[in-house]
Amino acid sequence: MKTPYHPPIDSIPFTRVLHALSEPNRLKIIRCLHENIENNCTAYTIKLDLPKSTVSHHIKVLREAGLIQARIDGKEHYYSLRKEEVENRFPGLLSAVVNVKEEDL
Repeated sequence: MKTPYHPPIDSIPFTRVLHALSEPNRLKIIRCLHENIENNCTAYTIKLDLPKSTVSHHIKVLREAGLIQARIDGKEHYYSLRKEEVENRFPGLLSAVVNVKEEDL
């Protein structure tokens, strides 16, 4: 199984992060990861009521924007926030995202 690419946090432009966060379902994934620490793709498919292919696309965008990382265990991919790295690079960003009211998404 191919290891997912995780870009170095210092190479990520702020505009790429903002683009990744511009989609409401991706914001919901970030918020869920902030609460649950780690989840697999199936959890988001159920929670967001989206096809697995759509959830996989959203996760890829978030991963390539440097916001999340993947851990592979057998055939499962588990995702988690790169909290410390993102906070160091973009202070206050994650707290702003997770504090947005659900109805404002």
